[in-house]
Amino acid sequence: MRTAATSPDPGSTDGELADGQVTTGQEFVRDTDYIDNRITRGGGGPAGETFPVEAGRYRLIVARACPWANRAIIVRRLLGLEGALSMGLCGPTHDSDSWTFDLDPGGVDPVLKIPRLKDAYLTRYRGYPRGITVPAIVDIPTGAVITNDFGPMTLDFSTEWIDFHRDGAPDLYPGHLRAEIDEINDVIFTDVNNGVYRCGFAGDQKSYDDAFDRLFTRLDALSDRLGRQRYLVGDTITEADVRLFTTLVRFDAVYHGHFKCNRSTLTDMPVLWAYARDLFQTPGFGDTVDFTQIKQHYYIVHRDINPSRIVPRGPDLSGWRIAHHREQLGGRPFGEGTPPAPPLDTERVPAGQGA
Repeated sequence: MRTAATSPDPGSTDGELADGQVTTGQEFVRDTDYIDNRITRGGGGPAGETFPVEAGRYRLIVARACPWANRAIIVRRLLGLEGALSMGLCGPTHDSDSWTFDLDPGGVDPVLKIPRLKDAYLTRYRGYPRGITVPAIVDIPTGAVITNDFGPMTLDFSTEWIDFHRDGAPDLYPGHLRAEIDEINDVIFTDVNNGVYRCGFAGDQKSYDDAFDRLFTRLDALSDRLGRQRYLVGDTITEADVRLFTTLVRFDAVYHGHFKCNRSTLTDMPVLWAYARDLFQTPGFGDTVDFTQIKQHYYIVHRDINPSRIVPRGPDLSGWRIAHHREQLGGRPFGEGTPPAPPLDTERVPAGQGA
């Protein structure tokens, strides 16, 4: 995406993807206009811009609360990119101006030396007019954001950053399965990842009803599929599983109540509940999930949905460690590879905030 030097819209940052307001009488439509540069092995890019893969040059900025950023956290960890791509963590809430580094001493990112992610966007584009979103990758030498296009970002981690994968890293985007992965990723995004938002930010009854029916029709179809196989595509975890997981893990904590996705809880859908627990208990998945930050973000930031900004104490999340028995369906999470090492000490979810 190329942007003109215009004034930013302060209201457009209220949510993970610059979409956090109910517009009365209208269906929710996600803004999908992102900074679409890529970081590649060859460094090729449009308009003469080149961003080659280099260890230590870039910083991945995320927020644990955000499902789209959670994808990037999981994939980076599964592939073992910690040594090549550093990670900065924003806090779970933000104001209308930007995500902030309020978790860091002094409220400043220790590498980029900025208090707000917005600063990296404005370094790249004066007067950046769209939402300040996570995940974002920032060029450390210049302090400028390179991309916030979360879809290709994790695929590039698998295919372009391969020289920096750990020994035993899984192939999350195997060549012979890419067409099938792409197909299921598309319907998961449309009906599930974005579907919960279409319910939560619907501006009229028909829009909500249509989104609700579409969401649960897709969840039922995925349940049928996963009743026959352990993973969505093939017999190992792939990018598709990562993308579905980040919505399922937030379902009971926020989407069921906050977004009115209340036909069923995840725990009432036995196949999906067991599938989600299987992934949660796989190293690299559950150890990235911070339920405290997730609930704080949704219930505090989305003021038009929850004007009191009260964060509920429930639901009970202790069941995520219950045995899932999905291994009976066969398959191995990492195929011929191995699990990742434990998280870096600086990247561990604080005690008591996971499950």
